[in-house]
Amino acid sequence: MGVKVLVIDDEAIVRVSCERVLQPEGYEVVSISRGDEAIELMEKERFDIVLTDLKMPDMDGLEVLKIIKKRWPDVQVIIITGYGTISTAVQAIKLGAYEYIEKPFTPEDILRVVKSALEEKQKK
Repeated sequence: MGVKVLVIDDEAIVRVSCERVLQPEGYEVVSISRGDEAIELMEKERFDIVLTDLKMPDMDGLEVLKIIKKRWPDVQVIIITGYGTISTAVQAIKLGAYEYIEKPFTPEDILRVVKSALEEKQKK
């Protein structure tokens, strides 16, 4: 079975960018714009890696991270944000995020972090 990646971001351009980078590399990518809908989807489908925005209107990325790590601790969560601060990054890592990427990011950034997160997941 292929590696499934869930991208959660309220900006369509970010979701499409992640799809365009990851799908040609063989990842199965599902994109969604809301954190609460993402959690509902995760209750029905298995994902290996989640990329989530930090600032979203309904549920922020840290809340999404907390829920995922509580319910699905083996899922690697990568925080992506345009509002990065050191304190937020530290908080995200303490809550179990694998990595923290600031926007704008390059395709290489996304590929590197997703590959690294997958390698780490496979070690466990």
